[in-house]
Amino acid sequence: MINPFSKLGISDDVVNAVKELGFENPTPIQEQSIPVLLEGSNDFVGLAQTGTGKTAAFGLPLLELIDFKSNKPQALILCPTRELCLQIANDIKNFSKNTQNAHVVAVYGGANIMQQLREIRNGVQIVVATPGRMLDIIGRKAIDFTNVKYVVLDEADEMLNMGFQEDINDILSTTPDDKKTWLFSATMPPEVRRIAKNYMENPVELTMGTKNTGNVNIEHEYYIVKARDKYAALKRIVDYNPDIFAVVFCKTKMDTQDVAEHLIKDGYNADALHGDLSQQQRDKVMQRFRDRNMQLLIATDVAARGIDVNNVTHVINYALPDEIESYTHRSGRTGRAGKTGVSICIINAKETGKIRQIERIIGKQFTKAELPTGFDVCEKQLFGLIHRVHNVEVNEEQIDKYMSRINDEFADLSKEDVIKKFASLEFNRFLEYYQNAPDLNLSADDRFERGERGDRRERGERGERGGRGAEAGYSRLFINVGSVDEFTRGDLLSFVCNNGKISGKAVGKIDLKGVFSFVEVESAVAETLLANFKDVQYNGREVRIEKSGEAPVGRGGERRSGGGYRGGNGGERRSGGYGGGERRGDRRGGERSGSGRRGERSGGGSEGGFRDFSGRSREERSAGSGRREGGERSRRRS
Repeated sequence: MINPFSKLGISDDVVNAVKELGFENPTPIQEQSIPVLLEGSNDFVGLAQTGTGKTAAFGLPLLELIDFKSNKPQALILCPTRELCLQIANDIKNFSKNTQNAHVVAVYGGANIMQQLREIRNGVQIVVATPGRMLDIIGRKAIDFTNVKYVVLDEADEMLNMGFQEDINDILSTTPDDKKTWLFSATMPPEVRRIAKNYMENPVELTMGTKNTGNVNIEHEYYIVKARDKYAALKRIVDYNPDIFAVVFCKTKMDTQDVAEHLIKDGYNADALHGDLSQQQRDKVMQRFRDRNMQLLIATDVAARGIDVNNVTHVINYALPDEIESYTHRSGRTGRAGKTGVSICIINAKETGKIRQIERIIGKQFTKAELPTGFDVCEKQLFGLIHRVHNVEVNEEQIDKYMSRINDEFADLSKEDVIKKFASLEFNRFLEYYQNAPDLNLSADDRFERGERGDRRERGERGERGGRGAEAGYSRLFINVGSVDEFTRGDLLSFVCNNGKISGKAVGKIDLKGVFSFVEVESAVAETLLANFKDVQYNGREVRIEKSGEAPVGRGGERRSGGGYRGGNGGERRSGGYGGGERRGDRRGGERSGSGRRGERSGGGSEGGFRDFSGRSREERSAGSGRREGGERSRRRS
């Protein structure tokens, strides 16, 4: 029987590699685009949603068209983010593993540029790059594109949304005029249409479904709550879905980190992904998510681009995106490769108009859903536990040696008693939390409470703590580890709780710096934590933790540690890029994040908690299409 990919014109070596990856039949976009692209004589525009197999749609034809006897760059693939760059490069490497002398290099910011230059010098046929780092390498005259025959612009709408129009122009100007340009995008805004007009000649256009529409395998729901109840609503949705494996979208880096931090403190398996993380930290977070060692990934729009993780069950929009078209990209993280998924929006009453706008764009109706009651959540969790127990695989060989002791322990209990006690281990926790839980649903004719504003910081069920000093009942502790040790706030929370032998609920605000951090803990457990940390080490050095008020202070400020910060007359000093956000790379092509120019500024006061944005926030606004969120960006100077 002839393989379906062979029928499309793909060679046996590539087909065998694709089969080993588990692909049996081409997706609609692959089936329609591969025969056209294999001709190699046309410019091409492909419009299809994320998760429909666009990488293989252009990657497989490239492997058939490229001359692998030559070690010169013949194809350039541009994409907006590091994660997507790595994903595309890895996919093409997997497709070409049976192809002799095939070399693919990923070029992106935040990684060792010298290693990338070495790979290019050693010979490469396919270059996958983000615009900023690609411009840097071009500026170093380290690559020759005179033999490039094909340029692929993947996620073109997002590259323009991130302000890469000028960079794309500069990069394409270094490629031959007779090259063929293939453009792939989930949406077709006017800016993408202009790229097609400027760089293409009579392109073949292929649209899978209606332009800008959402994936048919995704259900769309929204919940209306008061702004202050948004975090409580998020937890209730998660608790009602025991097997949830989700991406939660926030608007800013600060909100992303805050939501993740509070979920971790409340016992959820979560972490944040945003532009202020180093490449190693981002890789670490993503690996945990891909391995399903993490249940909830809290992310910003740009950081989540390129996340190609199978079996994501839900996408939760904790805040709606500023650009309505971005909703299509968010929801596309679920329902991939033919699977079904659910996209959920948690909104306030003022945002129902945005839901109607999104419906018009994606061509699908939203369902107005009701948040489950506390009783509903407890019941769902209980039977979820019972279902897992019923279906668990028993290792008879390993468990047999313990059965006599287990039976002795349960000798005075009946079968019914054992079942009740076992079920109560998990059930009691939810029963206690949701006892007398309020109804969080906001009916359509309800009005916002007097004085409540759309941009007000929301407070979760447990309340928020913010400000410079520790809140009443909490002690502020100094600890000599920070982001330079590759800690995220979640990592630091686990480190403090595990070594200090305290509960995560006893931890308040975590202020992560470069070579040190501050942690607030309930005063009642502070002495216990300090005592347990007396002999703790990290990477071979002693970890010091002490009450920040007892530490030696600099002039008018807080304790100095390794030159990392000062107080009184200038706040934190930036040391090695830490304290005010990292700035990596050189003037061109480097990656900027944190509070650097063109980075997303996630400020807005010293109070803690979450923010509800009813419109585009001042912190994220920048001129023209130059909005950034931790992505790679460099400016070509004349």
